[in-house]
Amino acid sequence: MKKTNDLGRDSIISLVLKLAIPAMLAQLVNVLYTAVDRVFIGNIPAVGDIALAGIGVCAPIAEFVSSWGNLLGVGGSVYMAMKMGAGDNEEAEKILSNSFFGLLALSAVLTVVFLLAKEHLIWWFGASSETFGYANRYLTIYISGCTFAVMALGMNYFISCQGFPAIAMLSVFIGAFTNIVLDYVFVMVCGFGVAGAAFATVFAQFCSCTWTLVFLFGKKIHIKIKKHAINLKRLATICKLGLSPFIMYSTNSVIVIILNVVLQHYGGDVMGDKLITAAAIMQSYVIAILNPLGGITAGTQAVISYNYGAKNYKRVIKAFNQITGVAVIFCSVMFVVSRIVPQYIAMMFTSDAEIISLSVFGMKAFTFGLVPLALHYEATDGLTAIGKGGTALVMSAFRKITFVILMCIIPMFAPAQYVFAYESVGDIACGLINTVACIFIVRKMLNSKELFEKH
Repeated sequence: MKKTNDLGRDSIISLVLKLAIPAMLAQLVNVLYTAVDRVFIGNIPAVGDIALAGIGVCAPIAEFVSSWGNLLGVGGSVYMAMKMGAGDNEEAEKILSNSFFGLLALSAVLTVVFLLAKEHLIWWFGASSETFGYANRYLTIYISGCTFAVMALGMNYFISCQGFPAIAMLSVFIGAFTNIVLDYVFVMVCGFGVAGAAFATVFAQFCSCTWTLVFLFGKKIHIKIKKHAINLKRLATICKLGLSPFIMYSTNSVIVIILNVVLQHYGGDVMGDKLITAAAIMQSYVIAILNPLGGITAGTQAVISYNYGAKNYKRVIKAFNQITGVAVIFCSVMFVVSRIVPQYIAMMFTSDAEIISLSVFGMKAFTFGLVPLALHYEATDGLTAIGKGGTALVMSAFRKITFVILMCIIPMFAPAQYVFAYESVGDIACGLINTVACIFIVRKMLNSKELFEKH
């Protein structure tokens, strides 16, 4: 049996780093799925910029579909870690199996629904007559294979929470490497355009999904997938725990969709497509920060959940503090980086000077509130890890509603590109408010008698 991390006895900071670093790197590499697609598409001769705008319209729809993997993936892995901490491995196995079959059913429903609705969604969410064809071509292929994306994302959490973060990271690396190679072959060599990028992404996700499932069915892991009857009460608990992270990740896509609509509306025929192209470039960079940040806070949930299930509350509080510290350090570094590299990032996607200027402005404005955002992420993911998903959901909803309000108001009083500042304004306000709320909840836990029980 491969040596794993002991979530109940190893040093907290050691556990946090051992789980956070692979999860962070895995999420960073995962960003390559979208970023590499956009780099190759943006460099297609003659039509690169307009094709990139088409991807900018449909990409958040595709990401919204795959984000459903978080509902049962995060919820199930948190619930399973609690049961493992309590020593109930039989129930942990049932949770894993129910999550697996639940994700299969969910991905089948998503495929049918979004294939039927995709054309309407593309028009509603910011496409122009020039970008519709590119968006529709890419999204049709992606949705047809979305089962692999949903399963790979959702089931990978169950590997990490059992003490195999390196295996979970390798799953993402396999997919990303495959995607890069096939993007070059299909887009640049074969000339398949956006269809080639979509096929590359789907096949890469198939490879990642296959690796993940082979491991979870194999002999090297403690809790593996077996045939257990679906229990609706168990699934309801899983969904309750996974609702907050699902809302947080899925509404990121919804926010981008609303952003595209606002940019198309206020940019008009002259600037609309250019603003959406700039937004697609900006999002490629921002996701390279947000996904690793989510990897740090969500990837370390098992430490909190396991010790919470074991009623080891002092370790729970210590984990909260040290995970927050790691997240703040990461965001502080990325804040500095974001003042330096945006121009070079934008030039990878396009040679259009106006789009580069808009993209640079967007990247700098969007990342101004990174440090408060680190506090928000750990507040929501940490509370989810101890079963307080309802509170985490309220925090996530508050932040997203603030974003929507700011996006609708800012363009009324300023040039359309100033809408790119909506996230930093919302992150500063909501990050600080939600952190205070989290401290209050944790302090209440500290003062409870159960914290001082001897175990």
